[in-house]
Amino acid sequence: MNKELLTPGNVYHFFNRGNNRENIFREERNYPFFIGLMEKYILPISHIYAYSLMKNHFHLLIHLRQESELTEKQINKPHLPFSNLFNAYAKSCNKAYNRTGSLFEEHPERKRITEESYLKNAIKYIHQNPVEHGFVKNINDYQWSSYQSYKHQSPSIISKDYILDMFGGLDNFVFEHEKT
Repeated sequence: MNKELLTPGNVYHFFNRGNNRENIFREERNYPFFIGLMEKYILPISHIYAYSLMKNHFHLLIHLRQESELTEKQINKPHLPFSNLFNAYAKSCNKAYNRTGSLFEEHPERKRITEESYLKNAIKYIHQNPVEHGFVKNINDYQWSSYQSYKHQSPSIISKDYILDMFGGLDNFVFEHEKT
């Protein structure tokens, strides 16, 4: 299946799971390591709007920077930082857990988001995913998603301002996420 080319200025929802449905995050230390790799590889080319890392899969919502903010290499090969992120994580896991082969199932899926309503729904979907999959009962109890970053003023890799404005502020953002 041919994937849509990544193009500057667009928003994408990335997601993938472990090969053969195995866990991709085996220990607590794997989550901050993956977040550190997102900061290293993804932040230079995009704004990160949301993420959720679960034992056997992940979701990542990004906005690729405009062409004027990117180098020629980043414009011509916008997929490369994503490849570097997933390869670095897989190699680290293979070494740490004495495993070989692909950690992830195929290439990450991605969907381009073109409408604000779809963007809002995707953010809520990503943040509510740990509840939907039974990892926690309440969205506030999950540590490895960007939801907590929105609720607190501490620095993070998340680009919050645009999203909070789109939701009409923090109170409405929380209300929209926590309503049943």
